[in-house]
Amino acid sequence: MEEDKEFLEYIVKGIVTHPDSVEVARKVDEMGVLLTLKVHPEDMGQIIGKSGATARAVRTLLRIIGMKNNARVNLKIEEPEGSTHVRREAMTPQESEQSSEAAEQEMASESVAEEQQPPTQEPSDVNVDEALGNLD
Repeated sequence: MEEDKEFLEYIVKGIVTHPDSVEVARKVDEMGVLLTLKVHPEDMGQIIGKSGATARAVRTLLRIIGMKNNARVNLKIEEPEGSTHVRREAMTPQESEQSSEAAEQEMASESVAEEQQPPTQEPSDVNVDEALGNLD
């Protein structure tokens, strides 16, 4: 019945750089099955993926395995000691505000840069002779 645990170990060990550091704990309660994943600190980015895409995909696969066994399977990824990932809820309110202000300033500077660029012509509207100039 622990095929969900074995499945998770197999998938994660194929993704990470340090497969020997992968640990999976399985706990069953009234809410279903909880799989807790621990990986090497350097492998956290590979497990989470860009914008959480890899973690979301692994969770989806685990839910499919759970449906096959009539169980709800959830995945908890434990953040290892020494991880450089900063969780938003772990920030102080002041740090969170500074982070938000920095993001807003970055977005504002990008929009100003876009406004300063001259308008481009569609390729069908461009006269080749004008675009290339007089090359004679």
